[in-house]
Amino acid sequence: MATASSCCLLLTLLLGVSAGQDFDWTKNDRTAFFYSTFPTGFSWGAGSSAYQTEGAWNTDGKGMSIWDAFAHRKGKIFLNDTGDFSCEGYRKFKDDVTLMKDMKLNHYRFSISWPRILPTGLKSEQVNEKGIKYYDDLINMLLDNQITPIVTLYHWDLPQVLQEKYGGWQNASMVNHFNDFANLCFERFGNRVKYWITFNNPWSVAVEGYETGEHAPGLKLRGSGAYRAAHHIIKAHAKVWHTYDVQWRSKQKGLLGISLTADWGEPVDVSNQRDIEAAERYIQFYLGWFATPIFNGDYPQVMKDYIGRKSGQQGLGASRLPVFSPQEKSYIKGTCDFLGLGHFTTRYVTQKNYPSALGDSYFTDRDLAELVDPQWPDPGSEWLYSVPWGFRRLLNFVKTQYGNPMIYVTENGVSEKMLCTDLCDHWRVQYFKDYINEMLKAVRDGVNVKGYTAWSLLDNFEWDEGFSERFGLFYVDFRSKAKPRYPKASVHFYKRIIGSNGFPNQREVDSWRRKSVETCSSSNQLLAADPLIGHMEMVTEIVVPTVCTLCILLSAVFLMFLLRRRL
Repeated sequence: MATASSCCLLLTLLLGVSAGQDFDWTKNDRTAFFYSTFPTGFSWGAGSSAYQTEGAWNTDGKGMSIWDAFAHRKGKIFLNDTGDFSCEGYRKFKDDVTLMKDMKLNHYRFSISWPRILPTGLKSEQVNEKGIKYYDDLINMLLDNQITPIVTLYHWDLPQVLQEKYGGWQNASMVNHFNDFANLCFERFGNRVKYWITFNNPWSVAVEGYETGEHAPGLKLRGSGAYRAAHHIIKAHAKVWHTYDVQWRSKQKGLLGISLTADWGEPVDVSNQRDIEAAERYIQFYLGWFATPIFNGDYPQVMKDYIGRKSGQQGLGASRLPVFSPQEKSYIKGTCDFLGLGHFTTRYVTQKNYPSALGDSYFTDRDLAELVDPQWPDPGSEWLYSVPWGFRRLLNFVKTQYGNPMIYVTENGVSEKMLCTDLCDHWRVQYFKDYINEMLKAVRDGVNVKGYTAWSLLDNFEWDEGFSERFGLFYVDFRSKAKPRYPKASVHFYKRIIGSNGFPNQREVDSWRRKSVETCSSSNQLLAADPLIGHMEMVTEIVVPTVCTLCILLSAVFLMFLLRRRL
């Protein structure tokens, strides 16, 4: 996933105002559940990415990625976790496809590790045939089980050699290197893969990789690094789209898009024009930064205005936001067969002016503050609140803003951040029920949504949060060398949504939750039978509270002893 981020300027606000009169179609329909089904042929799936699940980081000729290097640096990842082994997906992919088949998934979204098939990042230097075979085997097994592969070319694991030699996405040469890698993938896998995604969530690549340094490669090039990286990523996407269009489309009959992740931004005060404009600016600096060039040929005007003005106030001769030439605008415009859309949460947004004296920053360029309502459900992750109505608003925004493109929801889900071995993840069941229902309402609104991808299939390595944050439908025991998978209640609930293609009627949907919880109870018994898990539960539920209680009692006795001596 997704992870949007701790770097956001989050304030907590209990809001009494009614949000959401920006779209008439939700004015009186925020809480009403809509019982109906999706159009015939709607595609249901689950997702993953190479670094988060494969493990085998130095196996069978794979080269090092920037995430291998970043995670091996102490202090960069929570508890110094790494993805060296992760879910062992490289070795256990057959087991995972069996799980998908049992769920009756229509598609599986995964990514190809660039350094696994090109260890140095360059096609001209070495092609790793063992890496090619791994993806061949995975794709073939998916197809054998009637599961459509949706393949992401770049899910953040840039070859480390390219970072060291060229500076990664700060360098324009990456456009050609990425095109060579993509062309190899089209050549080797394109006869079977019909859905391609160039980049996953380039916002995170740019901002967290080159502005805040929270993600690999960990650079803090404030005020310019993110914009430069994004500029090259957009051009790389366009070049790959044209390569596919000219060389492969007629032979392989596939589609190529990009996956953009965005929160929804809602005005704090829907009667305040400044808040309305701030919320619009939030979306344009987030989704529009990438979507507007791809659909319309250039950056959003509000980004050009704000960054240009701030750059001038800082005494710079030109805007920190790079400029597309007229030829580049024409080349980039329209390079999207479908839009992949990742979405997890919502923010309230209000106007906040940041003086240019504060320095260069993507965040201060926007002149806004993000707020959350403490009444929104929060399962433990510091950034992810359950706000289902924001999903429908975002989908309708895309419809209105970009001419109702074909949309595949490529990431949507919720994590928990707790030491918990309870597989009855009722909060995730509720999240999927509410968010998928808002998507169903958006389809009724006329939004052209063709498929939905739950994030994620498995608990996996969650970037800078390591293994502390779990998004999976399946629980993975990372402390066991075998990395066993256990289904959570959300597996059974999602399976019923897939089987019914939506929410056919209230009585049936109400029964799903009860049956899902009953099924997960038996899985809990299986999980508890694992001696390691049992030991973990004993430590968490018995030993830790007991030790804490003893410490408090001893402290009290010691304090009384000191007071007596003074008296």
